[in-house]
Amino acid sequence: MKSFGVYVLLSFAAAVCCVPVSKVTVQDESFAKGYLKRFFNLTEEKEPLSRKGANPMSKKLSEMQKFFGLRITGTLDNNTLEVMKKPRCGVADENIARYSTFGDGLKWKKNTITYRFVNYTPDMSQAEVDDSIRRALEVWAKVTPLRFTKLTSGTADIMISFARRSHGDNYPFDGPGSTLAHAFAPSPDIGGDAHFDDDETFTFRSSKGYVLFLVAAHEFGHSLGLSHSDNRAALMYPLYSYKDPNTFVLPQDDVRGIQSLYDPRATTTQAPTIPDVCSSPVEFDAVTTLKGEMFFFKDSYLWHSSSQSSTPQKSLISSFWPNAPTSVDAAYENPRTGNVLLFKGSNVWAFSGTQPVPGYPKSLSEFGLPSFLTKVDAAFQDARSGKTYLFWGGYFYLTRKAVESFSWVRQTFSGMSNKVAAATEKEGYAHIYSGLYMYMYDLLSGTLLRVLKNTYLLGCN
Repeated sequence: MKSFGVYVLLSFAAAVCCVPVSKVTVQDESFAKGYLKRFFNLTEEKEPLSRKGANPMSKKLSEMQKFFGLRITGTLDNNTLEVMKKPRCGVADENIARYSTFGDGLKWKKNTITYRFVNYTPDMSQAEVDDSIRRALEVWAKVTPLRFTKLTSGTADIMISFARRSHGDNYPFDGPGSTLAHAFAPSPDIGGDAHFDDDETFTFRSSKGYVLFLVAAHEFGHSLGLSHSDNRAALMYPLYSYKDPNTFVLPQDDVRGIQSLYDPRATTTQAPTIPDVCSSPVEFDAVTTLKGEMFFFKDSYLWHSSSQSSTPQKSLISSFWPNAPTSVDAAYENPRTGNVLLFKGSNVWAFSGTQPVPGYPKSLSEFGLPSFLTKVDAAFQDARSGKTYLFWGGYFYLTRKAVESFSWVRQTFSGMSNKVAAATEKEGYAHIYSGLYMYMYDLLSGTLLRVLKNTYLLGCN
């Protein structure tokens, strides 16, 4: 039977117990022996841990003290015991350098990695879990040729599950206040899988609990082939520590480690062709205003008009809004708050400038839309009435705080018989996008005023 290296992340909860003691007790020695067996491969016991000597226990204590930068005494002292009681990620290998890999060719031999949720934690909304995992994987995708694809059925390379106690992999969790998660090195079967202890409390951003994005990003390092680093600033350092997920940047130690496995120059996939929206026909996914400028979305890119330039400015959506989905279905600006809302699938994100609005992403049902609605095709808000128009198929929903009515598109917007792909409001006029054209309507009367090319408001020369 093939053995797998499992790496276990201990929680903050143990840290509250880290009060220096004046004397090492029998209980302390028993705890320390278990710690060294679990994390530093201690296999023999011949003398008490409090006695220095050239025995296996003393040797393991010295190795542990060296790794954590403690004074190397080979005996169990108060400082060593305090570190033992701090949160850490379990590793059965004491020979850890800066970044470390599992070795023996344990890496994925392909650049497209699939992942799938077996289940979800009740601590967070499904949208928050999805977003946390997506961003955790994106941490590694940004510095490698790896790309991650979500599956909804079948067996994926990385199967993600939340479980309690024994859960079928011979590495049971141990209840609240201890292990957070573990993951397996790349290999067939269970290799790559990541398991999260559902006895812990996971959060989207709050430091009160364990930020799933941070825990998952660490575990996915293992899923891709990284072991641990003794660099305290590294994501792959064994101890969990809170960092603001909105400003997280992968430390260079981790970048060097993952690129030693997956050379970013070795990608065999061709970079996607970026469309020239001013000279080639493009059907936009979404259009919105933002602080007086126009934003046009297509796949993972956006273009925006700017008073500083006579040509549209192009960028990746992820460069403008790092926490946004990589592509969007619809978008609109709330004129009252100045926030922009982005829709993708059954979820909606909100941003103030480039910063996420607390409480988002939300599901469409949490946003006040019918539970059967699985996506939004287009959206805009009328600045005068404060009403939001949300398009789906041949219908549109009219909302303020909740759905007030729904109507056929063609009954309200005369001449619009095709599917609405994007929409926005500007200076009291609705601009409805379908195919390669933009239909301009007077919102008060519903009268069709003009039919123009869909790049008309983009500022193409």
